[in-house]
Order: sequence, then structure tokens, then C-alpha cells
Amino acid sequence: MDDIDFECTACGKCCHDLSLPLTLAEASDWLARGGQMELICEAIPWPADPEPPNAQADYRKARSTPAASGSLPVRVSIILAAAFAGPCPNLRADMLCGIYEERPLVCRIYPAEINPFVSLTPASKACPQEAWHKKPLQRHGVLVDETTRQLVELSRRTAENEAPLCMRLCHELAITHAALANEGFVIHAPRSSQLLAALARIRAMPDAPLTPAEWTFVSNRGVTVETLLSVGAAVRLDDSVNARDFRYHGFHEASPA
Repeated sequence: MDDIDFECTACGKCCHDLSLPLTLAEASDWLARGGQMELICEAIPWPADPEPPNAQADYRKARSTPAASGSLPVRVSIILAAAFAGPCPNLRADMLCGIYEERPLVCRIYPAEINPFVSLTPASKACPQEAWHKKPLQRHGVLVDETTRQLVELSRRTAENEAPLCMRLCHELAITHAALANEGFVIHAPRSSQLLAALARIRAMPDAPLTPAEWTFVSNRGVTVETLLSVGAAVRLDDSVNARDFRYHGFHEASPA
């Protein structure tokens, strides 16, 4: 559907069971309010830049940071996410947002997509059918709501600017495990007090030098482990029972080596 109209019905359905990507400032505010945060990490082998033109590779590169896994050059993508089961802690009983004027950027953008390679599909959203009427949001696949368009651009710029800071945050927290991109995520959940203190240090010294750390891939598929080892990467087969510092969310069923 290329032409889409939308007006929020304040049903609150989009405010349940989420992992909300937040900016660094938003993450600090979320933690200060008592919320919980996670760091979601994935990495992709990147021995060299793909031949241009490659818009998707450019988009991924801009939102990731160069690193190494063993002898393999990689790029690591890190998302700071507010995680909650059930209703958002800021959702009031009347299904209105309790921090509406300070709500995160991603909430202001919803239901539009931030990733330009993901199409807006009403069927994939939590909103009821009656929400998809009245105000023009998108025409011929292009956002026409000017406020939403500007917020999407701001979100994209912020993600680019904060990618190296998210890498510094991982360094502060000794986080060095990531999933293979498009195969899963590694999810780290540090203590809120620890994360808040690390965020404060990074925001106080955003230009401090970063000591490179070696990253380790995690996978629940034996064939992936073998392939990554063959190209010099550091990798481990997921063992959720013993991996106390993170959990692995795979997109495929586990398979032995």
C-alpha cells in the first residue's frame, strides 16, 4: 500500500511488549525514571567496502562501527533499547502517555518506518483498522507528513552520530559478544545503575579515545560457527545455560556443530 492515511486512536496497543530503540539522552532519562534497558548487538564481516553503488551497505555502514573478531574485520551495530513486558511503564490507565511531551523519538515517529529499506505496512502494526484514515501520512511510498518526515531524518542522523558512542558504551561495560547480522541478536542487560553511570561518563567525554576490543560472534548454528572460524573470526556456539552475561535470540532453530 503506497498511499496511507493515519490518525492515532489512543488505543495503547502499540505501547505493550516492546524493545524501544533510544538515543543516548533518552536512555539516560529512561533509566533515571526507573526503566530497564538492554544493549542489542549484531556484527557483520566487513573485510572491505562493497562496490558502489550499494545503498543498503552505505546505510548499514553509517550506523555501525568498525571492529575486529579474531583476524576478521567486522562492523558492529549496537542498539540501546528500553525493554518491557506488558504495558509501557509510562502508559497511564486511560491509555495515554504519561511522558507525552518527553516521549522518545521512536514513539513520535510511529507508525512510520525509520529504515528506508522497510516498507510501511499497516498489517504489521498494532493499530486498529480505524486508525488508518483521515490524515495523510504517505503518498506513493513517500512520507508527506512533514513533522514525521523531519523526525525520521533526525532519528537517522542521530543513529549515525551515536554509533561510535554506543561502541564506547560497550567498552565501558566490557561487552564484546554479538550475533551474526540477519541470524540473530545478542542481548546484554547490565545493571541499571552501571549503565546509567557509563552513559554519564560517555556524555561527559564524547571525544575520549577508544581502545579497540575484540568481538566474539555467538551463534546457535554449528555451520555458522564453522564458517566464521574458517575465515579467522572469534566465535562460540550459544550455550544459554552458561552464558550469564548475555542471552542469544536466534532467528533459526539451533543446530549442532
